[in-house]
Amino acid sequence: MVVKVEKNINSEESSDLSRGKKNPYHESMGLQDERSSKQSATYSESTVTPEMFDKVLLCSGGRNESALRKELSEVSKLTPQSAYLKGSTGGKTRGKKQGGKRNVVDLRTLLTLCAQAVAADDRRTANEFLKQIRQHATPTGDGMQRLAHYFADGLVARMAGSGTQIYTSVINMPTSAADVLKAYHIYLATCPFRKISNFFANKTIMNLSAKVTRLHIIDFGILYGFQWPCFLQRLSSRPGGPPKLRITGIDLPCPGFRPSERVEETGRRLARYAETFKVPFEFNAIAQKWETITLEDLKINTDELLVVNCLYRFRNLLDETVMVNSPRNIVLNLIRKMNPAVFVLGIVNGSYNAPFFITRFREALFHYSSLFDMLEAIIPREIHERMLLERIVFGREAMNVIACEAAERIERPETYKQWQARNMRAGFERLPLDKEIMKMARNRVESSYHKDFVIDEDGHWMLQGWKGRIVYALSSWRPAY
Repeated sequence: MVVKVEKNINSEESSDLSRGKKNPYHESMGLQDERSSKQSATYSESTVTPEMFDKVLLCSGGRNESALRKELSEVSKLTPQSAYLKGSTGGKTRGKKQGGKRNVVDLRTLLTLCAQAVAADDRRTANEFLKQIRQHATPTGDGMQRLAHYFADGLVARMAGSGTQIYTSVINMPTSAADVLKAYHIYLATCPFRKISNFFANKTIMNLSAKVTRLHIIDFGILYGFQWPCFLQRLSSRPGGPPKLRITGIDLPCPGFRPSERVEETGRRLARYAETFKVPFEFNAIAQKWETITLEDLKINTDELLVVNCLYRFRNLLDETVMVNSPRNIVLNLIRKMNPAVFVLGIVNGSYNAPFFITRFREALFHYSSLFDMLEAIIPREIHERMLLERIVFGREAMNVIACEAAERIERPETYKQWQARNMRAGFERLPLDKEIMKMARNRVESSYHKDFVIDEDGHWMLQGWKGRIVYALSSWRPAY
């Protein structure tokens, strides 16, 4: 894969738009998703070759990611901005010279002051702060300048009172399928979060199903099923042969006349991989609001080992602040009634779900500062795919947190300790953290990724973070008897 050095993000975006390309992977990072009313039109995969899928999704022993990291390293050496890799600006950027001196602009403080003015409906003051922020914020600058650009967009949308409409137009912006698959590849190669999450879930399921002949995985939020090709590959080499595998892929319906088209396409792609690896395979597609799903819809058979998997998508379900009988708890109760052998849960460890805007804004600023700082340290600024990651994943999430309220705000993370309490109330007990999985994950992160990535454990949770800030957490559960 050739890494593209992008000098002008705006020209690239406009060319994508002029070609009318859809964004088949805009949720594929596994980091974010939208409710059904906000999902873009279904897509054709004709722009993405099977070889591209294989290179990104299949197990290569780390060779593909290693080659890409080397390529990115070469790019950073060639660019004059490579010195930024040594450290972050900490939110302060250089302004224009005044009297022979440069005045330092603290974008983090300006954003907070602007948010306070927006909350107070002081439009004049808010616009003054926005003007200052816009002078230094840019989607092509350093990490803090990029974050400020997207946070300012969110504040503008909130002030306009049209957050939902602007957010919807942002998430429906077309992007090349091949470009976004490359962005996902770069994310896997430079950041361990998704790679380790898939490893944790897949290894947990593999260990539990080592001797079974029939395995049923129910995946809440399957999206494009990027987690499963590598699992199928591993399953094919199981001693004694693979089991008969059934995957029930659950997602939200797409708008239009074919609400289940995307999840059905995921099933067809996984069936092709299963055929390649000679794994007996069946796929059931469910595209509806999760809280409306019943046990009968899931077609559970008693002769199968049942596993439930949900990585980072529970945060998009509404909680008690919107609905007393929240979809979050309804789905947990459904999972408990299924009585799975294991329920693998991955969560975004965030505190930016407060009902009060200023509190939420400050917490979101802390959270996304870490993520933009991470990208600043691991991917050169000029790489087009980094800009895609920032715009179509983190920028879009921030827009929703800042500009939307009530049921339209679908970014609602909780900390892993809050999830622990919620799961226990719902009748689950934690399973011990597998020491072998933890050791292998630590070794992989320490040997292949930036030194500031954190991998730790706390109370049977595997924690992943950046510079001491925990961003994601994984654990496994089963119904308490």
